[in-house]
Amino acid sequence: MESNFTNDQISDLTKIVEFFKGNVCANKNADLNSCYKQVNHDSMQANGTGIWTKMDFNDQTKLYERISESTFNEIWMFCESTFYPSKIKAKSLCAVATGKYQKYLSDLGKTNPRIAKYAERIEASGDFNGLDLQYQEILNDNNAFDLNNPNIQLILAIHYLSINDQVTRNKDLIELPKEPKFE
Repeated sequence: MESNFTNDQISDLTKIVEFFKGNVCANKNADLNSCYKQVNHDSMQANGTGIWTKMDFNDQTKLYERISESTFNEIWMFCESTFYPSKIKAKSLCAVATGKYQKYLSDLGKTNPRIAKYAERIEASGDFNGLDLQYQEILNDNNAFDLNNPNIQLILAIHYLSINDQVTRNKDLIELPKEPKFE
C-alpha cells in the first residue's frame, strides 16, 4: 500500500475499511474474517441483494465527504449512465482505470492471480461489477482471499461500497423486468 499511496491517502483508505467492517460486523470488536463468514450470503442472494445492503447509503455518502478528494479520485469517478427504457441520463459511480487504486490492484495481482484477473476486468470495463467477486469464492479460496489480510479487506471494502453506490444512487431510475404472466 505504501508504494502506491501517500500517507494521507492510506489514512483515508483505513477509514474506508473501518466503515465497511463497522457495517458488516454487528460486534464492533469482531474481525472481518469472522463477520463475513457469519453473514447469511445465500439468503441475501436469494433476495437479489448482497452484503453491500448492510451499508447505509446516506452514511456512505458522508464517508465520501470524510476522505480527501485526492483519494476519492484515485479510486472512483462519476460517469454518465443511461437508464432504459426511460433513456434518462444520470451520474453513476465508476472505476478510475488509470488511478493509483488500479495500479495497486495490478501490483497485488503480481502475487495473487485472482486479484490480477479482478484488476483486468475493472480496467477493461471501467466499472466494478457485482459478478466479479462472488461470496462463495471469497469464503472458499483462502489463498486468494485471506480476510485477515489488510489488502484483501481494502479490496472488498471498495468493491462492496462501489456496488452499493451503483445499486442505490439511481435506484428510482432502474426499471426491473416485469414478472412474466402465465395463462
